[in-house]
Amino acid sequence: MSRFILFFLLVVCISVAQAANATTYKLSELRVEYLAASKDEEAANQFYDKMEKYTGKEPVVLGYKAASEAVMAKYVWNPYFKMKHLNAAMDLFEEAVSLNRENPEIRFLRFIVEYHIPGYLNMSQHMAEDKAIVIEGLVEHPKSGINTALAQTMRNVLLEKERCTPEEKELLKSLKI
Repeated sequence: MSRFILFFLLVVCISVAQAANATTYKLSELRVEYLAASKDEEAANQFYDKMEKYTGKEPVVLGYKAASEAVMAKYVWNPYFKMKHLNAAMDLFEEAVSLNRENPEIRFLRFIVEYHIPGYLNMSQHMAEDKAIVIEGLVEHPKSGINTALAQTMRNVLLEKERCTPEEKELLKSLKI
């Protein structure tokens, strides 16, 4: 019996130690880390290192893993590695979307990434579909499950530059978020 108790305590200690070292993938933290990564190379490297370790199948977290690949493409200088990161990002986005086709956050991430990919690479074929799902999610807010802070960010980003048609901009401006 004492061996069983000793073995049980050993298993518990190992589990606690592993949990203490586990990387967390809270969406609220990933959003902040992604924003920082998009603006700073050191933050991008840290975000990429963290997301590279993710092996789960949570669709939104996979979306952020895809975004971490895309951000790395921004900072590497070698064209081969730029394409390697972009291809990995597109594959991960496909997986994330296939797991949750109607999630506005995943679609927003992919829309933003594709918006910044040069047109001659022909890797931005989902923009219209993604934008439509994001706008639909914003119109249905808060029933769509997007939290208010994220909804405001999505709306503001879509209103920037030439990301939307004049009609879409009017609709977005009229939303009470």
